[in-house]
Amino acid sequence: MSDTSISNAQDVVEFLKAQHDQVKQLFERVLEVDGDLREQSFLALRRLLAVHETAEEEIVHPRAKKTIEDGDTIVAARLEEEREAKEKLAKLEKLDVSTAEFETQFRLFRQDVLAHAEAEERDEFPRLARDIDEHTLHKMRRAVETAESMAPTRPHAGVESKTANMLAGPFAMMLDRARDRITGKSN
Repeated sequence: MSDTSISNAQDVVEFLKAQHDQVKQLFERVLEVDGDLREQSFLALRRLLAVHETAEEEIVHPRAKKTIEDGDTIVAARLEEEREAKEKLAKLEKLDVSTAEFETQFRLFRQDVLAHAEAEERDEFPRLARDIDEHTLHKMRRAVETAESMAPTRPHAGVESKTANMLAGPFAMMLDRARDRITGKSN
């Protein structure tokens, strides 16, 4: 899924908001289609969420913690939401996408993820945009893109800190990408 708003985004805040829009579109797509298209859309969503959250955990949240007022409190809440989302996503992966149980759990998951994105856009991103100079925000966008290119493609609950991502991330990324190729479930 190509999104021109993502490629046109100049700084990290614009880039992450554009990815949030892409996540919303993928949530809707999963609910609109069925069969193989639902499976493919779900896998694309899973991958985007995994790389997006990893990059936020490695680049954005650590900077927010030390830069914005009440950063520790704001980031702690977002990290807890991310951990819970990873656990729910891992459970969803085990369900057949054509079942009523999947749809019910998926709708609850969607509600939680969208609330999380709204909290970031309300509590964290505007403060980053206000408190960090434009040049640094552009550098952070490039760092996020680099982190995403090396991020795991599946959720890993318990790996929500920069240190944990740096230690476990490369190994998890290799395993995830190998697993994706073997199972044919990559996107």
